[in-house]
Amino acid sequence: MTELSTNQDFIDLEDKVAAHNYSPLPVVVGTAEGIWVTDVEGNRYLDALSGYSALNFGHRHPGLIQAAKDQLDKSTLTSRAFHNDQLGPFCEALATLLGKDMILPMNTGAEAVETALKIARKWGYRVKGVAAGQAEIIVMDGNFHGRTTTIISFSDDPEAHDDYGPYTPGFVSVPYGDLAAVEAAVTDNTVAVLVEPIQGEQGVMIPKEGFLPGLRELCTAKNVLMIADEIQSGLGRTGTTLACGYEGVEADIYTLGKALGGGIVPLSAVAANADVMNVITPGTHGSTFGGNPLAAAVGKAVVDLLATGEYQANAAALEGQFRADLESLVGKGVVAVRVRGLWAGVDIDPDLMSGKAACKALAKNGVLAKETHGATIRLAPPLTITSDELKIITDAVAAVVTEARSNH
Repeated sequence: MTELSTNQDFIDLEDKVAAHNYSPLPVVVGTAEGIWVTDVEGNRYLDALSGYSALNFGHRHPGLIQAAKDQLDKSTLTSRAFHNDQLGPFCEALATLLGKDMILPMNTGAEAVETALKIARKWGYRVKGVAAGQAEIIVMDGNFHGRTTTIISFSDDPEAHDDYGPYTPGFVSVPYGDLAAVEAAVTDNTVAVLVEPIQGEQGVMIPKEGFLPGLRELCTAKNVLMIADEIQSGLGRTGTTLACGYEGVEADIYTLGKALGGGIVPLSAVAANADVMNVITPGTHGSTFGGNPLAAAVGKAVVDLLATGEYQANAAALEGQFRADLESLVGKGVVAVRVRGLWAGVDIDPDLMSGKAACKALAKNGVLAKETHGATIRLAPPLTITSDELKIITDAVAAVVTEARSNH
């Protein structure tokens, strides 16, 4: 085997033997610590993506690493055929943090969403009394909930959706943030509304104030479950534990993932009260790795970090600086900015460059970010970032658009 040493060596090998389901930036991360990563050639970058919020606490957070190491010395997997000593404490801690009765642990975000859809449908049949096979779930245009066959069945993104049919029926899509459209779509067969409090993949799209409280009221009035997908937006990212909490909204079902595993293990969960969750009975849903002791131990450590409130507080405290610095670029190479906590969508002037080109330029300036939908870039640094470190990101964005304008 050829010895690999440069970024290009690793990129060429990956391009040859790994499926081309991503188009990554030409950076090969070798080591990582906190908010920083270093490539195999020794170049250092500030990670402003945080693994799409899977690394909310930064790379290799010492408390989370220690929890994983301690559990590795005891047990890693039992399957749910047996009890383990980590699952109960993890579920209790997470349920307490979220204000729910029960937790159903899975592995990936898509699994959590699939699980929530199954729970909602079964609740519709067993509790609400919808006729067999007739349950409908309202979803939002521009949604991103994962890439399983059922989930992409109600995606309007051609890259995610096309050429994977036949598609799963039972979903009705309405414009995101349009409460009147949701209400018009509700029928006697509607069992749930599935919503991202903020649409991350769409470019950190934030609904108008009042939409989520209005949706909560509508769901209650119509006896419909409100499912909040907090896989990207949850666990401190927006300055509150859950993005729904920004407007004091409580969903019937939450889906969580990404940051729940601390950037160490895949871990997701569905949270709900017993009157909803108890439609799941032995044998009706499961996962070999779901609730494994290693993931549960790491997840419990993540919840313990969030229980202090310091990470939510840091995201909330830095939001104003983040917004002001980015909004100062509007009209100077940036078209629009959306910020909530330590999460931002930045629309670059498409006449200047694409989002991909902007992210490549940011990497040359020592900052890693990712584009979405053409000329939009997403910024989601670890919640451990400081004010000075955050300015490194916004200064890099300013440098990139300034240079692009001078060359235009």
